[in-house]
Amino acid sequence: MTPNAESALYARPARSSAGPYEVRRVVPGSWPVLKRTMDVAVAGAALVLLSPVIALAALGIACVSPSSPFFSQERVGEGGRRFRLYKLRTMVDGAHLIHDNLHALSEVDGPVFKIRNDPRLHPLGKFLRRTSIDELPNLVNVLRGDMSIVGPRPPLPREVAHYDDFALRRLSVKPGVTCLWQVSGRSNLSFDEWMRLDNQYIDTWSPWIDLQILVKTVPAVLRGEGAH
Repeated sequence: MTPNAESALYARPARSSAGPYEVRRVVPGSWPVLKRTMDVAVAGAALVLLSPVIALAALGIACVSPSSPFFSQERVGEGGRRFRLYKLRTMVDGAHLIHDNLHALSEVDGPVFKIRNDPRLHPLGKFLRRTSIDELPNLVNVLRGDMSIVGPRPPLPREVAHYDDFALRRLSVKPGVTCLWQVSGRSNLSFDEWMRLDNQYIDTWSPWIDLQILVKTVPAVLRGEGAH
């Protein structure tokens, strides 16, 4: 499929009376079982192997910024269900108090907020984000069943409040630790491109595609492209 044809296939549709979470695609009954099995196996193994990295990062955060090195934040998951997302803290304590003052500086379009040189980051924050080490505690969410290894990244409630039906389809599946957006440039993409990739994943996912995205995640993280 050519890039133009692919873009046309996943262009924003007209609003439908069927509802924003509708996904007409039917998959083999074994696929969700395989997906959950891969989630538990990969998340469990990764937590064991990467626990020293998480511990060292937590110690480093505690040394450079007071307060807990771990951070939880309300996110929106499958079907609109809210849950607490676990991360390593990359910002100074009280960073939320100056969020509104910085909103005009956002370097991405749409309802998301991202800036490269975020003044709220503590000294290790930029490194943790560039390497995605801050997201390793997401693996706990995978084991809890809040998330999958592969799926659209979980949005904030304030972002979802501005979604149209095309963007709301992201909530028809479990959010993930990695996704097509993660391996395709991340914050270097426009919001529309991000939503198109998520909808493409929703309409085409399979255990094989999940495995492909997982394999691509390692070099994407090492490159650090679009990570801020």
